[in-house]
Amino acid sequence: MNVLNDEFYMSLALDMAERAQGQTDINPVVGCVVVKDGRIVGMGAHLKRGTGHAEVHALNMAGADAEGATAYVTLEPCSHYGKTPPCSDRLIQEKVKRVVVAAVDPNPQVAGSGIERLRSHGIEVVTGVLAERSERLNETFNKYITTRMPFVTLKTASTLDGRLASRTGDSKWISNGDARERVHGMRHRHQGIMVGIGTVLADDPELTTRTTVPGIHPVRIVIDSRLSIPDGARLLNTEEADTIIITTSQADPDRMRQLEQQKGVRILICGDGPQVDLPLAMRTLGEQELSSILLEGGGRLNGAMLEAGLVDRVTLFFAPKLIGGGMSTFTFDGFEKMNQAVTLDQMEVQQLDDNVCISGRAVYHHL
Repeated sequence: MNVLNDEFYMSLALDMAERAQGQTDINPVVGCVVVKDGRIVGMGAHLKRGTGHAEVHALNMAGADAEGATAYVTLEPCSHYGKTPPCSDRLIQEKVKRVVVAAVDPNPQVAGSGIERLRSHGIEVVTGVLAERSERLNETFNKYITTRMPFVTLKTASTLDGRLASRTGDSKWISNGDARERVHGMRHRHQGIMVGIGTVLADDPELTTRTTVPGIHPVRIVIDSRLSIPDGARLLNTEEADTIIITTSQADPDRMRQLEQQKGVRILICGDGPQVDLPLAMRTLGEQELSSILLEGGGRLNGAMLEAGLVDRVTLFFAPKLIGGGMSTFTFDGFEKMNQAVTLDQMEVQQLDDNVCISGRAVYHHL
C-alpha cells in the first residue's frame, strides 16, 4: 500500500480523534481505522479515560476481519497495563499484519516499546504518517505526560489597539458571536478555566460552557491571594462545575473554612504571599490531574503568566474596534530588548466574520 493510501486512512483516524478532544481527561485523543482488502472493517476512538482505547473499539468492530489487516493508529499502541490492558497485545492477539502509526507516544511507560513489541511478533510497523497533525492534537497530553504540568492556553478578546475593556470597564461585547462560540468550544476542550479575582469582581462570570450541544464544563480556577471573592459571586452559586480558589498562606483561615464548608470550593495554598506563586500553582494543579487550562485572565494575570513562561499557546481574538484607554491585554513591566520578546511559532490565522483569530505556540527568549 503506497503512502497516499496510508495518509488517506490515517486522516480518517485523526478526524475521529479530533472530535473527542476535551472528553478523555488526562489521556490522549486517539483514533484507529482497520482496513482489509481495500475495505474499512473497523473504526474507533478513545472516548473516556478508563474505557477501551481506540484500537479496542476498532478491532471489536472488525471481528474476524482483523486477521491479516492493516491498523491505522494516530498514537503508538500502548504496551503497559494502566486502567486498561496493552493495545499492542490486542493487535498481536488479533493477528493484524501491519500497523501504521502517526506519532510515537512520549509517555515514558511507552516511548517506542509498543512499536518494538509489535515488530518482535512479526508485525510490520510504519511510523511518522501525518505525525505533525497527531502531535498537534495531543499537545496537551504531550506536555503533561512528560512534565506533569498543565498545558496553558491563553485566550483574549481585544480591540485592535489591544484593549480588553473600555476605560469604564465595559467589555460586552468586544468580539462577535462567532468568536464567542469558538471560545465556548475551547472551554469544552480544556479541563480547567482560570481567571484572576479582578475578572470575578468586574464581570461576575459563571465560567461554564454554553454550546448548542451541551459541552463539558471545565473546573473553574480563581487566582485570589486574599480570598476577596464575594459570597454572591455566580461561580460560587452555580453547581455546573467544580471550583478551585488558589490563594496564599496570608489568607484568612476562617474565610478558607467558610468557602470550603459553605460553598464547596477547594482551596489550594500556593506561596507565602503577598501574591500567588504562579509556577507553584501550575505544579499543584498538575498534581490535581488537571492537564490543560484555558487562561481567560485580565491584563495583570495574563502578563504575570507570560512573564513567568507558563503559557504554552496564545489565542488572540481581535475585533475591528479602536477604543483607547482601558485595560491592556498584557500588563507587566516588559522586557528591555526586542529580542527578548515572546514570539509565536506554528502561527495560525483565521477570520471569523469581521473578527480575526491569531493562534500560536509561545516561544520564550527572556528565560
